[in-house]
Amino acid sequence: MEFYGKGNLWNFVEEERRNMHFTRSLSFSTDQNVSEPHESPFVSPKASSASATSIPLSPMSPETPWKLSPMHASPSPSLLYHCLASLHRYEGNVFSIAISRDFIFTGSESSRIHTWKRPDCTEVGHIKASSPDVRAILAHGRILFTTHGDCKIRVWDVSVTEKFRPKKITTLPHRNPFFLFPKKNSHQHKDYISCLAYNDGEKLLYTGSWDKSVKVWNIFEKRCVDSFVAHEGHINAIVINQQDGCVFTCSSDGAVKIWRRVYGESSHILTMTLKFQLSPVNTLALSSSPSSCFLYSGSSDGLINFWDKEKTSGRFNHCGFLQGHHFAVLCLATIRELILSGSEDATIRVWRREEGHCFHSCLAVMDGHHGPVRCLAASLEIEGLLVYSASLDRTFKVWRVKLLTPEKAAMEELVVTNDQQTEIEECKMSPVLSPSWVEKKIQANHFQ
Repeated sequence: MEFYGKGNLWNFVEEERRNMHFTRSLSFSTDQNVSEPHESPFVSPKASSASATSIPLSPMSPETPWKLSPMHASPSPSLLYHCLASLHRYEGNVFSIAISRDFIFTGSESSRIHTWKRPDCTEVGHIKASSPDVRAILAHGRILFTTHGDCKIRVWDVSVTEKFRPKKITTLPHRNPFFLFPKKNSHQHKDYISCLAYNDGEKLLYTGSWDKSVKVWNIFEKRCVDSFVAHEGHINAIVINQQDGCVFTCSSDGAVKIWRRVYGESSHILTMTLKFQLSPVNTLALSSSPSSCFLYSGSSDGLINFWDKEKTSGRFNHCGFLQGHHFAVLCLATIRELILSGSEDATIRVWRREEGHCFHSCLAVMDGHHGPVRCLAASLEIEGLLVYSASLDRTFKVWRVKLLTPEKAAMEELVVTNDQQTEIEECKMSPVLSPSWVEKKIQANHFQ
């Protein structure tokens, strides 16, 4: 079991970045350090072509691009997947992914927010801000929220027009125009803003930070309406139940907390603390429907704890945990009864919750990244499930996942070759982590 102290994981990231060699094109090297004094909301795809290059997939059997899930050695898999696109990122690690009805947005160490068209994933340009380190992104309708290294939030209008022409609406905290000189805003976070959540009913934006606080913003009034210290460590994730307005936060202090807004006021009160592990909690996901509500948390010990909400009392009861990842779980995403988890072990696991009870089964272990999977997003399309993932190997990948009934599984099995079966079994035995990352990880575990 591994416990991460402050900055321990990121120290690994920095060392790995220095050891891994990425081929940089001359055109990018000449402009990557140019200062960016002004925010330019839009840059055309041609201008950004040097920063993202499509990488062809490895040769596969001509019969089918699909891979059997490594979790299934039987001839009748219930899930198939394959990678549609793999894009190299030369601007540093990708920290965040957000999807809207029309676009996919990715944020990284640079000040550029790259934008891709759904569902074909063609790049339409990028939004350029004056501050780098885009740690969190949230898309809601035509509005995009982004957080930056200057500890501020930027709000963009990304309405669909003939051409992709985003426009910055405001920066939070909003600077008072009556002040002639720049002044430190008392409502500004004091460290990285790591996570975002939006209450659609109340039109409130929630931000969680490494400064251990949560702030609540009224978007229409462009002001902070509440601020409270929520944890004893870095706040890593925040989610909202849109049905009742409950706010869930998690932290490096190992706790998951539930908050509720005081009726008729802006302040928030703590209603419950969920703590079943000593390990830091890195990510949260909520799977909510009119008939059920499940909360999932991923922690640095590689476990995914989950809770079920009682219909009568509204309390969350711990139901167990999902075990399978070798290292820390860094990101989660839910869509209907499916749960996707990305890990420091460079794999993505797909879990399914059985109807009517808490039993979960692992349907797939998707590999292809060569570093920790930092963020995930998923959407339902006509042709199946699309999964978007980004890793600290500086790549952004798009996967298509197909769930099969037993009858369809038997038909699909006819077109999956024996060579693919062998390849899958090898992947099961050896995740595709970079050798230098594995060596550092083993040494760290040995000395603890």
